[in-house]
Amino acid sequence: MNSPKASIDGTVVVLGTGGTIAGTADSATDSVGYRAASLGVEALVAAVPPLAGWPLECRQLAQLDSKDMTLASWLVLADAVQRELQRPEVRGLVITHGTDTLEETAYFLHRVLAPSRPVVMTAAMRPASSLQADGPQNLLDAVLLAHGAALTGVLAMLGGQVMAAADLRKQHGWRVDAFGAGDGGPLALMRDGVLQRFREPPALPAHAAARGLPAEPADWPWVEIVTSHAGAGGAAVDALVNAGVRGIVIAGTGNGSVHQQLLQAAQRAVAAGVTVVRASRCLLGGVFGAPPGALPSYGPLTPWQARIELMLDLLLRPR
Repeated sequence: MNSPKASIDGTVVVLGTGGTIAGTADSATDSVGYRAASLGVEALVAAVPPLAGWPLECRQLAQLDSKDMTLASWLVLADAVQRELQRPEVRGLVITHGTDTLEETAYFLHRVLAPSRPVVMTAAMRPASSLQADGPQNLLDAVLLAHGAALTGVLAMLGGQVMAAADLRKQHGWRVDAFGAGDGGPLALMRDGVLQRFREPPALPAHAAARGLPAEPADWPWVEIVTSHAGAGGAAVDALVNAGVRGIVIAGTGNGSVHQQLLQAAQRAVAAGVTVVRASRCLLGGVFGAPPGALPSYGPLTPWQARIELMLDLLLRPR
């Protein structure tokens, strides 16, 4: 892995989408009441002196608080990444993003692109104006990782950890070290520009539906997530079925278990032609095995990953 002082041939493209990393507040001590997506990506790069002189290209694709990420935004981002990767001089890409839906965007991009060069997503838990701003170091590390091309696919570079899209989990709501890499742990660590590798990314090719993705969000299948909990009922599932939902992911308790009343509603949904799968609402472990009569699952996928997977699966099953 090259350090900031090493040879820097080849281009890294930095795509900005907003988020806390681009946020500002009136006070340097305010890490809650900030305005997300206030700064452009060029300003973020300019705030990292070691990147001066690097062959970087910056493109602003969106200015979003990532809680407001949409399928339309994902399609714009995927198209931009695909176009940049077609340029032979581009060694890798960096995407600045908010943390709230970072794991969802990362999984979506990997499943529709499975790039053979590094596409490194990075973010921050503190705004750029904070005394504890973590964005500049994360951005520097992400550029180093993208340029070095030691690991490929969609990756996340946060707090010195390199994580694969399939493993990425946001585990804390406000701490700087908010992200983890599931049961497998990080792929590598970045320390002062030096990459310490532990394992290869999980083998995860592009989904079969990626060969012909609809360009319009309205043409994608509607999939929702419903959570099982103590006292759960089936009214929400019944309402979704009546509204025309194509797929439902049930975020079950423990090992994907589903409250009996919610399960009955899920069975009614299946009888009505809706695809229903289960996941675990636990951050680690996923769903292992399938007792008799259980709904199908996507195994280790989180509910949010399972939603994306089901959307892609349903694209292969025309109504």
